[in-house]
Amino acid sequence: MAQSQNDFAPGQIVKGTVFEIRQKEVMIDIGYKSEGSVPVNEFDDYNEELKLGEEVDVLILQLEDRDGMVVLSHEQAIFKKNWDNIKTICEEGGHIKGRVKEAVKGGLVVNIGVEAFLPSSQIDINTPQDLDPYVGQTYDFKVMKLNLERQNIVLSRRELIEDERSAKRSELLNDMVPGDIRKGTVKNLTDFGAFVDLNGLDGLLHITDMSWGRITHPSQMLSVGQELEVVVLDINKESERVSLGLKQKQSNPWEKIEEKYPIGGKVSGRIVNLMPYGAFIELEPGVEGLVHVSELSWTKRINKPSEVLKAGEDIEAVVLGINQDEQKISLGIRQLETNPWDLAEEKYKVGSKVSGQIRNLTSYGAFLGLEEGLDAMIHVSDISWTRKINHPSEVLKKSQEVEAQVLEVDRENQRISVGIKQLSEDPWDKIDELYKIGDLVNGKVSKLASFGAFIGLKHDIDGLVHISQVSEDRVEKIKEVLKVGENVTARVIKIDRADRRIGLSIKAANYSQEQLKEEEAVLDALKPGEDLVALQHAFDTFGDEGEAGSNESEISPTSVQESEPISEKIKPDVDPKVAVEGEEETLAKE
Repeated sequence: MAQSQNDFAPGQIVKGTVFEIRQKEVMIDIGYKSEGSVPVNEFDDYNEELKLGEEVDVLILQLEDRDGMVVLSHEQAIFKKNWDNIKTICEEGGHIKGRVKEAVKGGLVVNIGVEAFLPSSQIDINTPQDLDPYVGQTYDFKVMKLNLERQNIVLSRRELIEDERSAKRSELLNDMVPGDIRKGTVKNLTDFGAFVDLNGLDGLLHITDMSWGRITHPSQMLSVGQELEVVVLDINKESERVSLGLKQKQSNPWEKIEEKYPIGGKVSGRIVNLMPYGAFIELEPGVEGLVHVSELSWTKRINKPSEVLKAGEDIEAVVLGINQDEQKISLGIRQLETNPWDLAEEKYKVGSKVSGQIRNLTSYGAFLGLEEGLDAMIHVSDISWTRKINHPSEVLKKSQEVEAQVLEVDRENQRISVGIKQLSEDPWDKIDELYKIGDLVNGKVSKLASFGAFIGLKHDIDGLVHISQVSEDRVEKIKEVLKVGENVTARVIKIDRADRRIGLSIKAANYSQEQLKEEEAVLDALKPGEDLVALQHAFDTFGDEGEAGSNESEISPTSVQESEPISEKIKPDVDPKVAVEGEEETLAKE
C-alpha cells in the first residue's frame, strides 16, 4: 500500500526506485510528490551495480530543497540500518562479517557496514608484526565495544579464534591418550623447551625430551613455525596441560647398554664438556661417559682435565663401570697404558742401584726422578751416614744427577724409598779402626756456634770441639779464635759410638798422656751424651755458616774456663747439664 504524502518525514528510511542514472547523481522515486536524488559515489563505496527499476533504501534528509526536490542519502540509510544491526549483534553476542579496509597505527580499519577499529592485539592469537597481509581480507569479528554517541566500534578477531580453539581443546583432550603421535607446529621457544600447537591445543615439549643426546637450547633442534610429529607423554585434563616428547619416537640408546659397552672394553668418542672434576665423552647420541680427573694418568698430577684435554677432541677410553638405572658410564684414559707401578717392584728391586735427576726439594727430603711420572723419595736421614743434615739443599740441588740405592717399593701407596748413604759403608761401623782416643787429627772448621765448633775430618766425619777445649785461656766467643774454613790440629779425647760423636780438643794437641787422661775424665764429667748433643742441636739451628754469634743458641757455654788445669775449672756444685737441659728437652720432643 502506497504511503500517504503525510507519512514522509526527514530522518525516515524508505524504499525508492531508480528511474534515472546520471553522471553525478541517481534519481530515485520514493512515491512522494517530487522525485529525489542521491550522489552516485554513495553507491560506489558499497560496490553496488545499479540498474534502472532497482529498489534501494534511502534516508530522507529534506522533503524539499530550493528546487522542490527531495534530498536523499543511500549511504546514511545503510549506515543507520547497519548501526541498528550492529547494536543488536553486540547485545546478543553474535558475530559480524567485515572486510579489512586499511592498516593504521595500532591496528586495522574494518568495514562492517560502518567503519570499525581492530587493534593489533586482537587480530590473532599472537600479535602480528606485519599488518599489510590482512588488508583486503574478509573475516568474522566480535564486537568488543560500541559507542553510539561517538560512533566508535572496537572489534576482536582473536576472541573468536580463542573460542574456536577452546572448543577444539576440549575435543582434543577427550580424544587424546598417552602414546599418541600427533602433528603440531612449534609456536614458541624458551630456555626450558618448546610450546607446540596441536591444532588448537598447546603442549610442552621439554628440552630433556627433545633428544637422547646433549643439547643446551631448543633452538639447536627446532625453530618457530616448524611442523613436526610428537609423542603424547602425559595429559592433565583439569589444567589442560599436555607433555610431549620427540626423542621417544626413537629407541632408547641406554637399552642393552652393557652389551654395547662391556666393562674393560675400549671405546672412542668426542669430548663434549670439560668440568673441574672430569671430562664428558659422547659415545653416541644420548650416551655419555665420564672420565674422572683421577683416571687421566697413572703418574702425572693433573688438577683439572683442561690441562691435557680439549673440548671437541676425539679420544679413546676404557669402560670402568656402568649404572644403567642412573644412565652413567665411568671411563678411564690411563687404562690404555700399562701402570708403571705394576712393574715397579720388578724394575726397581730393593738393594739395586738407580740414578736420576733431583726434581724437587722439601724440608724432609728430595724427590729423585726415575722415569716419566715416577719419582723416588730420598729422606734427609738417608743422605749421609755422618752428617746431621737439616735440609737436603745443604748437599743437593734441583736437576743434579744422583745415584742411590732402592730401600723400599710400596706399590699400593705408590712410593719408592731410596738412599744415597747406602751406596757407601758406614764409617762408624769401623770407627775404632779409623780413630782412637789420643790420636792427633787434622781438619777444617765447618761450623761455629756459641758452644764450640765442628771440625771436618776424613771419612766425612765431623768432630766436636767444645769451647772449653779450644784454648787454655778463657774464650768468650768462639768466632774470636776460630774461623770457618780454618785448618786446625786437634786430639781425639772422646769417641761415643752410641751417639756417633767424636770429641776433639785443640788445646790438648800437645798434651802428655797423663794430661790426656785428666782431660778425658773432665769430658766424662761433661756427659757428652748430653752436652755434645746439645752442641749438635745448636749447630742444627745455626743460621748461615761462618756467622757465629749472629744467631747463637740460647744455651750459654760453661762459664768456668780459666788458665788452670781443666780438672780445677769445674766445681762439684756446678751441674753442666743445667746449661743444656732446655736443648735436651727440645731434642727429646723431636
